[in-house]
Amino acid sequence: MNEEILINVTPQETRVALVENGVLAEVSIERARRRGIVGNIYKGRVVRVLPGMEAAFVDLGLERTAFLHVSDVAGAHKAAAAVARSEEGEEPPAQPIPAGNGYPPIQDLLHEGQDLIVQVIKEPLGTKGARLTTHLTIPSRCLVLMPNDPNVGVSTKIEEEGERVRLRELVETRVEAEPGWGWILRTAAEGAAESAIDTDMRLLARIWRAAEERARHANPGTLVHEDLPLALRTLRDIVGGGIDRIRVDSLEAFERMQRFATEFLPETSERIEHYGGQRPIFEIYGIEDEIQRALDRRVQLKSGGYLIIDQTEAMTTIDVNTGAFVGHRNLEETIFKTNLEAAQSIARQLRLRNLGGIIIIDFIDMSEPEHRRKVLGALGKAQENDHARTQVCDVSALGLVEMTRKRTRESLEHVLCKTCPTCGGRGSIKSPETVCYEIFREILREARQFDARQLMVLAAQEVVDMLLDEESTSLAELEAFIGIPTRLQAEALYAPEQFDVVLV
Repeated sequence: MNEEILINVTPQETRVALVENGVLAEVSIERARRRGIVGNIYKGRVVRVLPGMEAAFVDLGLERTAFLHVSDVAGAHKAAAAVARSEEGEEPPAQPIPAGNGYPPIQDLLHEGQDLIVQVIKEPLGTKGARLTTHLTIPSRCLVLMPNDPNVGVSTKIEEEGERVRLRELVETRVEAEPGWGWILRTAAEGAAESAIDTDMRLLARIWRAAEERARHANPGTLVHEDLPLALRTLRDIVGGGIDRIRVDSLEAFERMQRFATEFLPETSERIEHYGGQRPIFEIYGIEDEIQRALDRRVQLKSGGYLIIDQTEAMTTIDVNTGAFVGHRNLEETIFKTNLEAAQSIARQLRLRNLGGIIIIDFIDMSEPEHRRKVLGALGKAQENDHARTQVCDVSALGLVEMTRKRTRESLEHVLCKTCPTCGGRGSIKSPETVCYEIFREILREARQFDARQLMVLAAQEVVDMLLDEESTSLAELEAFIGIPTRLQAEALYAPEQFDVVLV
């Protein structure tokens, strides 16, 4: 597979596009005025403990307080494990745990006014604050440092047992200097030289000691460690042996990436190129058009079918339709081919739009069990290159496919768009006819309540046009009924649903 990373940098924002075989697969956007906070470490203060929710709200100095669940509090897992061992007769529990709950009560771990070091694991989404953990992690290219968890782990994606043993031994022989720290060997560590592991361990140790020192003297609500900017984060997390080249259109960003790569990722530095062409780099590759299409509700399939993607706060729904595709053999075969194509497109759209959380897919109903199995298999295979963790369930009794995709950052739509001020996010507005009838009811109400010589209706132009045309007879009958003349005035600044009935 041919993979390229394109980076467009301006003073206002940085955009990173991952292109696979000439097709845009993922896009990430980070704006200077609203940088993402996932991975940042703060010194926070507990402002409220909620036993009923098994959680606490923590002030980080941000716009909204952040959410910390008991499962993300260091020490909770140890207490739960102690209870599990006590139930097997091995040892008494360290503290009482309510029946049916795997964790100790939140009020036994935290109290209001308590200062603690926390890390953001989910961005604030919609009306929700950030999600926090006290299980701190600081990643590098090959390793992840866990300063509060003294264990050594190896990525499950490293499958060769000999390599897993080699890497584990490399780290375990070096952890004696910092016995309280833990380490995870990332997928990128596979085949890494001993010197590369040493370099990463020294880097992470230096970063954590600096953050620890800042936290010791900082006030609550202070950022003590900030994750790398998007361009450097891309080098650290995404760039691997499969990436053929990285092209960046900013000379300053190119030089910064070269310095970073030379120090930490020497095998990557030769693949970083500065693009100095006149045409915008995203325009050459057609990225701008792809981003625009990724904001559309409807996604056209090559066969003539299409997808309808609706994103809500609770979940994302995807509806598959045959559209203009009529097939060549029979209805079942037409449905099967449409669903197969839709499975490929859905996997791509999830990555491209960065959709996460609960996702419900309404494939066209298939009567053949083998067809259902193949469509689910195609969906799973198409998601193999997805960097986010996904889980797909079988077809439900209602013919729906339920799946989840890990969500840490806002979707493309939430980054680039805002709620429509006209419809308020509903996706539809009242018809002029509906607004006319609301005006009639308001006229009748005001005529009965007030003693007026004349009424004036102010409304949008299309509503006034309907009152003067299709609804003119109804308006005349209403005037005769209440005995009060009514004037109409079009207001250019009024939204289609907005109107006022004024006493004159």
